[in-house]
Amino acid sequence: MKTSLLALAVLAATVPFAAAAQQAPGALNYNYVEAGYAHTNGDGDAKADGFGANASVALTPNVHLFGGWNSQEIDNTPVDVDHWRIGAGYNHALSPRADLVARAAFERYDVSHGGGKVDGYSVEVGSRGMLATNLEGYAFAGYEDSKDFEGDFYGRLGANYAFTPNWSVTGDVKFADGANQWFVGPRFSW
Repeated sequence: MKTSLLALAVLAATVPFAAAAQQAPGALNYNYVEAGYAHTNGDGDAKADGFGANASVALTPNVHLFGGWNSQEIDNTPVDVDHWRIGAGYNHALSPRADLVARAAFERYDVSHGGGKVDGYSVEVGSRGMLATNLEGYAFAGYEDSKDFEGDFYGRLGANYAFTPNWSVTGDVKFADGANQWFVGPRFSW
């Protein structure tokens, strides 16, 4: 709970800077907060579900900070896993409707019932683009590693459908060896 409040305070402190760094109208937006349902399909019949939240704040037209958290309970066990990530990204316009994006993040997995904490990092590169006036899509290839587990390459695909300039619904799927994860929920952009 204290960590959630700290993350919210950091986000609130960056909002004034984000207002000055907003993207031009019609461009991709790196200022948003989203929350929703998270689900993981692991090896065999292992499944987990829960909820999560993500945020991104543009510091300049080409640099953004991002973070996320989700909490999932593994089915038929008392074990739940909290996953935190915080990082920075660089975006470079390929066209007025598409960006090349590179991101790096610190990752932490906190496993209940004696599982402990696992710290690691991730790096990813990909592109975001406006597929239609109110539909954005993205694709990333990434790598996640830690001293506690073997590194793994992954792919991420996502889309964001806007109902208004501020409100949309977003979906994200991460394909990795041993576990596929997905997230869906509402997004507020500014």
